[in-house]
Amino acid sequence: MKQHIEYHKDGTIRAKGTTQGGLLTGYWEWFRKDGTKLRSGYFKAGEQVGEWTTYDRQGRVHKVTVMKPKRKHDH
Repeated sequence: MKQHIEYHKDGTIRAKGTTQGGLLTGYWEWFRKDGTKLRSGYFKAGEQVGEWTTYDRQGRVHKVTVMKPKRKHDH
């Protein structure tokens, strides 16, 4: 796994987390341009899993969303 950071056009951090084989994996956080945390959660092989938390500008939890795994279709 390697650390990955994405930036807003103004140079502030937009997102940070880890990737493996080019896919987002593990814990990730997204940030607003003012530096406050917007969202956080976990990826597994590029797919959002478990609980994802959205924060308000004061850093309080705004909502928690439970991600349902995508079904793989067998044909």
